[in-house]
Amino acid sequence: MTTSPWPLVPSLLALAGMAVVIVLAGVRLTRIADTLSERTGLGDAVGGALLLGAVTSLPGNVTVLTGALEGDPGFALSNPIGGIALQTVWLAIADLVYRRANLEHAAASLENVLQSVILMAMLAVPVIGYATPELRLGWIHPITLLIPLLYAYGLRLLRRMHEEPMWRPTRTDETADDDTGENGNGGDAGNGGGDGTDDADGAPSTARLWAGLAGLGLVVGVAGWIVGQAGLGVVAATGLDSGLVGFTLTTAISSLPELVVLVTAVRIGQLTLGVGNIVGGNVYDVLMISLADVAYLEGPIYRDAGPTSLVLLGGTVLMTAVLTGGLIMRDRKWIGFEGISIPLIYLGTVALVFSSD
Repeated sequence: MTTSPWPLVPSLLALAGMAVVIVLAGVRLTRIADTLSERTGLGDAVGGALLLGAVTSLPGNVTVLTGALEGDPGFALSNPIGGIALQTVWLAIADLVYRRANLEHAAASLENVLQSVILMAMLAVPVIGYATPELRLGWIHPITLLIPLLYAYGLRLLRRMHEEPMWRPTRTDETADDDTGENGNGGDAGNGGGDGTDDADGAPSTARLWAGLAGLGLVVGVAGWIVGQAGLGVVAATGLDSGLVGFTLTTAISSLPELVVLVTAVRIGQLTLGVGNIVGGNVYDVLMISLADVAYLEGPIYRDAGPTSLVLLGGTVLMTAVLTGGLIMRDRKWIGFEGISIPLIYLGTVALVFSSD
């Protein structure tokens, strides 16, 4: 399925307009997901991964699907990879907002560390696909099937860690609390308003919150389709490498919910939720690589995406490794080594691709 590319000016206007829509939706998403994390007893780290991570990734997901169906494998594959990279950079920006301590120190959570490890494992799968481009199962690469399996097993490990943690981070004066309902009441918060009516204190019911989350998900999903079409229009009009455009321009728009949610969560003191949203969203974004391979009907997407996406993938794996190190080391000072290294790796990766284009 291919359509005529949009002209350059309408494409740029559409990108700007969708940036506004995505930002406004992201602010509301933060507060809804925070409340649902408390009521369901998931906790901020797991809640950030499952609730915020999935919904805020929708614009990027639809953009990926649009690129694959339109027959541009480089654009389709670079969007989820770029989303992971840029959303990791957002953590460095959030570090600037939270001046009390290093964000990775304050948002101490073993769930976030485990998610980062799961993310690196899942990102290794496309590398294998690149090395074996002629393998196929139907029109997809068989290694693609491993991505959702790793994701599902990772969620199981996260749940086990949340329920029976075998390790705990050292708590300091700067460590933020994770509202997991450790006093035994966290799971009871969801009882009020379960019939769809508002709680007695006037707070929205759980059913209404779920409906609001779904409605905002639809809004950002439509915005993602527009971003995808506009991004392909920019590629057609400028002649730029579609992988580079997907890694930078369209990703910058579609990943705005993660930035808004992260900054908002940090400002209201929900640090673990904010970091969990980024890391959980990154893990979820890897699933979109498998979606891109399925939606690209001309063969395995790794075969046709070109070397640009492989370079971008390598840079993203390196950024994830640095972030994992930051989450483990928990540097006390305001900006740790990860806050400096991650943006530099991102810029270096973009410069490398641009210079070789």
